[in-house]
Amino acid sequence: MFHRLRQSDHEFLSAKRWKTRLVFWVGAVAIGTAAAGFAVGARYAEKLFHLGTDRYYWLPLILTPAGLVAVAWFTRKFIPGAEGSGIPQAIAALTSRHEPHRKVLLSMRIAIGKIFTTLIGLACGASIGREGPTVHVGAAIMYSIGRLAHFPRHDLERGLILAGGAAGVAAAFNTPLAGILFAIEEMSRSFDEKSSGTMFLAVVLAGVVAVAWLGEYTYFGHTEAALLAATDWIAVAVCGVAGGLLGGIFSLVLISGNRRLRPYVSRFPLRVAAICGITVAVAGVLSGGAVFGTGYEEASKLVTGVDEGSVYYPFLKMLATAASYFSGIPGGIFAPSLSTGAGLGHLLSLGMPDVPTTAVVILGMVAYFSGVVQTPITAFVIVMEMTDNRSILLPLMATSFIAYGVSRIISPQPIYRTLAEAFVWQPPEEETEQKPDAEDSLSEGKGNENEVK
Repeated sequence: MFHRLRQSDHEFLSAKRWKTRLVFWVGAVAIGTAAAGFAVGARYAEKLFHLGTDRYYWLPLILTPAGLVAVAWFTRKFIPGAEGSGIPQAIAALTSRHEPHRKVLLSMRIAIGKIFTTLIGLACGASIGREGPTVHVGAAIMYSIGRLAHFPRHDLERGLILAGGAAGVAAAFNTPLAGILFAIEEMSRSFDEKSSGTMFLAVVLAGVVAVAWLGEYTYFGHTEAALLAATDWIAVAVCGVAGGLLGGIFSLVLISGNRRLRPYVSRFPLRVAAICGITVAVAGVLSGGAVFGTGYEEASKLVTGVDEGSVYYPFLKMLATAASYFSGIPGGIFAPSLSTGAGLGHLLSLGMPDVPTTAVVILGMVAYFSGVVQTPITAFVIVMEMTDNRSILLPLMATSFIAYGVSRIISPQPIYRTLAEAFVWQPPEEETEQKPDAEDSLSEGKGNENEVK
């Protein structure tokens, strides 16, 4: 017994162990700092865009197409693999067994370039978010730091990437529980005891650092919205079906559109970006500028009941978000999806005047988000944490799962894991014949999918 105690003390005091812990803590702190800086930068980028458009209403018709073309060119030229949300790249790296390929997807160069180009996209009016890119940045930082510390193979391949992604979500939204659930439900599709401690600690450290920089805040403010009467629960069914239907359609459009446009993007990338930029600009002008950027301000006003918004807003926001994604620039769909869902909830509330409007807005938000991402547990937890409202938890849960079921009928394939297939490394034929085990696949993640259902 004393021998075991001495051995454990020796391991605890080991210089190598403390070096590993120190490097890991530095990585988590770096994620929190990067997420906070990213948030502040995104806020100023959107303000800069609106300063110009408030003075010159026609400016987006020139700036947005030109900006998307410039960002698409820069991305393809200097940081290929940084386009889009970044969550598919993190998932592809998580399932990849090819170390050089993983280094490309999760390099510090990609992380820095991702932040820079996303901010430029927001400054040009693209309908994108910073939250998905923060997941990519977090995974890249933790993976790069982990390689320097020579972590054990298991932690390096899965634990650190999962921890970085979870910390990215937690720090971006100030939603620690949602960050952990997203990493389990979407990125890994299973719970791993060996990496759980790493992930939890990363979320705590990154979240604390982000709050230290930004201050304690709730993403969409505070609301006391609730379903008070039994008849109010009709909103759960209506929002669940409508949000799941619309979210499933959007998911299907991104998946099928990405596959069909891929040959054209590879041949004429700048032309595609220009057409997408024009589409975003026209949608923005028609909406009075509401669909430009993340949609945070519009969603926040709807959630808190400050503003009502246009009945056309959710559809124009969907169009602008899809066009921004197809342009090939870096940027996420998290925040735009939440904003679209809030607009959908407000639209549905017009047909249910006896149900509290803000409650329907929140239900529409969780329904559409769950329909797009198809992670029902993460969806209701993240919306609950972002609105600081636990009184509506049961309706959120029911709405989220209804939307998930409807969305699966429309789009059976989960959006992030399907988009990740484009980033999976394909070995040469000779290597495949000699080492069939080296072939990368998402089948492991798909096989574990039932574990979290």
